[in-house]
Amino acid sequence: MPTKILHKERLIPGRTSKLVLDAPQIAATARPGHFVILRVDEKGERFPLTIADTDKEHGTITIVYLVLGRSTQMLEELEEGQFIHDVCGPLGRATHIQRFEAPKKVICVGGGTGVAAMHHIAKGHHEAGNYVIACIGARNKDLLLFEKELSLFCDEVLVSTDDGSEGQKGIVTDLVKGRLDSEGGNIAEVVAVGPVPMMQAVSELTRGYGVPTTVSLNSLMVDGLGMCGACRVTVGGEMKFTCVDGPEFDGHKVDFAELRSRLGSFRSQETVVREHHRCNCFEKKEA
Repeated sequence: MPTKILHKERLIPGRTSKLVLDAPQIAATARPGHFVILRVDEKGERFPLTIADTDKEHGTITIVYLVLGRSTQMLEELEEGQFIHDVCGPLGRATHIQRFEAPKKVICVGGGTGVAAMHHIAKGHHEAGNYVIACIGARNKDLLLFEKELSLFCDEVLVSTDDGSEGQKGIVTDLVKGRLDSEGGNIAEVVAVGPVPMMQAVSELTRGYGVPTTVSLNSLMVDGLGMCGACRVTVGGEMKFTCVDGPEFDGHKVDFAELRSRLGSFRSQETVVREHHRCNCFEKKEA
């Protein structure tokens, strides 16, 4: 069913954009952690995007995407008032959110476009009554996302940049370690969403503190319905499918070495002349 774009904001021009979509049925049931599958036009590929926010009253969902391949470039070419061919969701398992009694706190860590997905989870913890510390990082201040949005409900928003142009100079795990050290055991849970190396680093850090840690592995998804098997990942020695068993898993049980190896399997093909990439699913075959 065609889905109308009600609002578009280019967060980082030419790189990252935010869309607010008219999707009342999805907005009515979507929860933090859920994702949708989009198809820009009739012959376009299906690709997943995590829901960054919902507004049940107005029947809208918010998505944020990085302009990387042909499909996201097609999405970037659409403007307010135009339609996405179809949007399917909510999909996946919602984030497990429970209320922690004070002085217990939750740290939500985000990097890159993962900050948008983390935003929805942090908001869920806030609505559950938890004290939320948001830790976000980027290479420089121009690449930071959702700092203002997170400040509307998070009790604290901590920022780090590689070059020190905003917040603390360094990487986001430095912020997490600082709070783990200063809180003296009051951190009940850490949630990390973003690049795989960042989620792995956060998980390895929190393991030493014995703090439960959740990571989101949405970068693995292809079809989003558990049929293709491309999103398989080993968690606690068992094979899981990110799209139907996740996308969130215990970060201390994920086999990150295997995950990073699989993500890099087709890197050479992915980097060869991206502009010439196109889907061949609908090409007519010669007899």
